[in-house]
Amino acid sequence: MDKKIREKIKVSKRIVIKVGTSTLSYSNGNLNFNLMNKLAWILADLRNQGREVILVTSGAIGVGSKSLNFEKRPTITREKQAAAAVGQAELMHIYKNFMGEYNQRVAQVLLTKDDFKEGERKTNTNNTLETLLTFGVIPIINANDTISTFEIEFSDNDRLSANVASLLKADLLIILTDIDALYDANPKTHPKAKRIPYVEKVTDEILAMGGEKGSEFSVGGMETKLLAAKECYNGGVIMAILDGSNPSFIEELINGKDIGTIFGNGK
Repeated sequence: MDKKIREKIKVSKRIVIKVGTSTLSYSNGNLNFNLMNKLAWILADLRNQGREVILVTSGAIGVGSKSLNFEKRPTITREKQAAAAVGQAELMHIYKNFMGEYNQRVAQVLLTKDDFKEGERKTNTNNTLETLLTFGVIPIINANDTISTFEIEFSDNDRLSANVASLLKADLLIILTDIDALYDANPKTHPKAKRIPYVEKVTDEILAMGGEKGSEFSVGGMETKLLAAKECYNGGVIMAILDGSNPSFIEELINGKDIGTIFGNGK
């Protein structure tokens, strides 16, 4: 790997971190409070180091589905929207409590695809996020699933996090997931699969390595993460895929440890 990439990661000033439903939750769909507490501690510590942090979180529909006693992620759009509305409130309450334990302020920001199109909405989105960062607040971003059916049916938060990272000209996007890296085959079904530590550019061959999605409460799979990496490359943002089961891996990556998969930034 290019040593310049490692050095850029170490000195990253503005970092976007995305955490998925399968990482936040147990296999039964209930939230993993222990993990969320550790994540809050790591994010607050990054802020104490003088870095700017943006969290893109999934999980609202999953949390809402459990609260509404759905056995699995709903398939009817209006039920997804209802689950998102219930789950978003619960999710933010939990994040606020955990972050508050480490004296860190947070703000909720719900976005749709239209907020990234050229024009007034994109400008307003950028201005709001920049102002929050100026005041030392961690924006907690999710797709506005209660309003936009497009986001529910066709989108995912991997791509959302890449949009946010590109908009804010972030130095680094870290995607926490239930697979610790990109492999040359699915490690869940191929024990001899080899980890790919560095991808300079996402080609069609790399995209073909994308597998199926994770849990029944999640949306994205490896394919969506590779598409996010491609967008980050075009936006000049370094991206990394990490095992989300231990938030401490975030600091290990920043400190230079060879873990996960790092994607080049097109610069």
